[in-house]
Amino acid sequence: MSAAGEDRSAALDSVLQVLGETATWPGAGAGAGLVVALAAGLIEGAARRSSESWDGAGGAIAQATSLRRRALRLAGENAEAHLEAGGALATASTARPQREQEIADIQLGAALAVAADLPLEIVATASDVAALAADAAEHGAEEVRPDATGAAVLAAGAAAAAAHLVEINLSIAAGDERVVQAAQLVSAAREAGERALAQRG
Repeated sequence: MSAAGEDRSAALDSVLQVLGETATWPGAGAGAGLVVALAAGLIEGAARRSSESWDGAGGAIAQATSLRRRALRLAGENAEAHLEAGGALATASTARPQREQEIADIQLGAALAVAADLPLEIVATASDVAALAADAAEHGAEEVRPDATGAAVLAAGAAAAAAHLVEINLSIAAGDERVVQAAQLVSAAREAGERALAQRG
């Protein structure tokens, strides 16, 4: 492996090690956000290499860059919310006088709501990335279409993972508006993935 390749591997490893930590375990939501950011980065590269043959490459680069930054921000925010929700859950589970328990329960509810809303934002971002990846798979240079297709599939998977957390973090009924919205976004992301995969033929 070249020196540049070793540097890239080391950088990726340092990021992934965070997911395996105990004290500051960021959870699956942060992992999904990182996958979405990775998929957006793949689209950036595919679009740049398609700039001579794809009229929409410039717009795709700008959109992919924006989505990558949004996904990274959401991954970080989700990691913090995950830790706060865990702390609130531990606090609410501790026996205490009724008034203190009521306050702890309110704080737990607020923390879990945030821990559900952030994954919903990740689902939405993943759906946007999947759609953009499908466009790149359809219009990008032939040699980068497999990467764009891979980005679409990765984004669709991350959308499904984050949508699962939307429901789990709130323990809410299947008819809740946020659960329905997440399901619709996952469906759109999967359709984009299928559209990208269809370009193989």
